[in-house]
Amino acid sequence: MEKKTDYRLVNTLAGIHEYMAGASEAGYDFETAPDETYREEEKAALDAARSHPCALSISVKEGTGIMIPFAFKNGPNMDRDEFLTFLHGFLTDKSIVKVAHNMAFESMFAYKYGIVTQAPVYDTIAASQMTLKTATEFRKLSDSGLKKLAAELCGEPLPSFEAVTEGRHFDELDPEDPETIRYSCADADFALRLMHIFNGWFDRYLPRHRWIVENIESPTSVYLGIMKYNGVPVDIPLMMQRKAEADREMERIRTEIAGITGDVKIGSNCSTNEFKKYLFHDLSLPVFRTTEKNREAADDAVMIQLKEWCDVNRPELSHLFELVQEYRKWNKITSTYITGYLKYVNPVTGCIHPNFYALSTDTGRFSCNSPNLQNAPRKTNDPIGVRNFIRAPEGHLIVSCDYSQIELRVGAHYCQDRTMMETYRTGGDIHAATTSVIFNIPYAQAQDKHAENYKERRTIAKNVNFGTFYGLFPRGLQKTLKFKAGVDKSVSECEEIIRNLKAGYPALVTWQEETKADAARRMYSETRLGRRRYLPNIRSDDWGKKSFAERCSMNTPIQGTAADIIKLSLGRLLEGLPERPWLKPILQIHDELTFIIPEGKLTEAVSYIKSCMEPQPFPEFDLPLVAEASAGRTFGTMEELED
Repeated sequence: MEKKTDYRLVNTLAGIHEYMAGASEAGYDFETAPDETYREEEKAALDAARSHPCALSISVKEGTGIMIPFAFKNGPNMDRDEFLTFLHGFLTDKSIVKVAHNMAFESMFAYKYGIVTQAPVYDTIAASQMTLKTATEFRKLSDSGLKKLAAELCGEPLPSFEAVTEGRHFDELDPEDPETIRYSCADADFALRLMHIFNGWFDRYLPRHRWIVENIESPTSVYLGIMKYNGVPVDIPLMMQRKAEADREMERIRTEIAGITGDVKIGSNCSTNEFKKYLFHDLSLPVFRTTEKNREAADDAVMIQLKEWCDVNRPELSHLFELVQEYRKWNKITSTYITGYLKYVNPVTGCIHPNFYALSTDTGRFSCNSPNLQNAPRKTNDPIGVRNFIRAPEGHLIVSCDYSQIELRVGAHYCQDRTMMETYRTGGDIHAATTSVIFNIPYAQAQDKHAENYKERRTIAKNVNFGTFYGLFPRGLQKTLKFKAGVDKSVSECEEIIRNLKAGYPALVTWQEETKADAARRMYSETRLGRRRYLPNIRSDDWGKKSFAERCSMNTPIQGTAADIIKLSLGRLLEGLPERPWLKPILQIHDELTFIIPEGKLTEAVSYIKSCMEPQPFPEFDLPLVAEASAGRTFGTMEELED
């Protein structure tokens, strides 16, 4: 049965203050509508570049709420300037917990008015994703819609937007209509109710998750909204120029492949059934792997294997596989980084405004889509300069600060190995330390760029380091070195490398074994701050499932703690953004934060960003954090800055 509610319209400052008197927490929600130019465009009301808020709802007590209209077409709107003054005061008030369902969305529209929402904040979407829906599975974003949660946890179905608006925009409704008021106020009211429900659950089952929601994930949501609003500026003429170049290159390769295969259709990626039939039936080449449907696999790894086989057995075909790999590379560049980026350019801003998600991975690391700007290729594997598509506006620079080897530092903190700890505390070179360990050579020799085999040994050490804490297996290491580093080592050589690693970092092995044993006993792993990941397969009789769960038990504390550390830095950044309106967050890639700044603000920007990233993240963390800064006019031409 639906509970009785007290929802009403308020359009005066006195009325707002009367309702909110003495409140220490307040649910809130914007209703938005498209700007005049974009009234006919689908979903324009969700785009802060093409729309505006027209009402704000606030709830300071469950079952109650006020709707403040300030931009309706008709009706008793509050004075806009008076409203914006109130809004700024409310969202920056550090004595009130601001509660919203999808804080990133609300933050984006507040930032449109120059308001950086300040803690304390509480995002009930984040809270939802930090609660369990089964004994070992956390809610996903798809399980966390307001209407779904209201029905499931509060037993009250809420009307849909379509049912209330009947094809109209929200600012076209009658703001005095009880249904308009009810729809708007319910969003704020139920955000407040859900906070109380989730906090009750956290306090009973996972208290540390409540702390994470309140102190890490909710401020992070505010930051994501600001990034979304700013967007990533791109050089469209350059993208079109590179597209024409890529099209010409693909046509050249297609013609050359046709000279070998005849009229076999290869499609956009050399993966048509006709092309596979040509390879495995007409040419009778060996089938190295099959798909789940028991068909011949023809992915990139198989193409590399076929090339190597042909080098020995059918050398006349080797060039075909060189062409296939080149063709696929250009196809990926075009489809992912040119046409794939161009279709997401906002016509109003000329920027790409990707979606960032803070809780869509098991370890708490960020993910990104529409498009995925986190996977832009590095300079070393970027023949057309994809990163140069991201260009600062005239008179501005792109500046990034990237945590130096944060996962390795976190890993060293966990295992407390004396050699690792000393290396980081003295500002040493961890890759040289590992080179020394796995090749039994002095540290000085490992650092000497002129020493014999320096480059290969360091390449191996780097690849070993990035898998050190997660458990290395000889064949896995062999594959990694071959396909990622271009270094051929036998299984026995890889066995020796791993043996030397364990001997050189004795505390590492102890930590790994204790971590796996703890996870097997508890059936979960967690970060230093208590972010939990359940691992039900860690007791499985299936070796593959158990082995994967064991790797996760070691991966989660390290990757997850690193994610917690970078998210903590976002909370610090938010505090200083109001005094630095020129500092525009635009991207988060792995362990790196990226901004647009005016040219003359470089020194000030770097100093402030580093001051937010480098403090000791929590009392137990006993190693220095280092954020390395770089800057440039494009993302691809940034140069590292000296301290």
